[in-house]
Amino acid sequence: MALDEPNEKDKVFELNGLTYLIDTSLLGQTNPIKVDYMEDPHCSGFAITSNMSNQSGCGSCSC
Repeated sequence: MALDEPNEKDKVFELNGLTYLIDTSLLGQTNPIKVDYMEDPHCSGFAITSNMSNQSGCGSCSC
């Protein structure tokens, strides 16, 4: 996950005051996608799961 500006190849989603965007070709490969925020003493950050996910660890750190 990274900060980016939308372009013509992106699908844009707005949810709970946040804007998410993803390249439409990647969306077709990963759908469904779930983004959660996790707070843990050892690993806090966004957890991203999708059709392509490796279910070990969170998506934003090395835990």
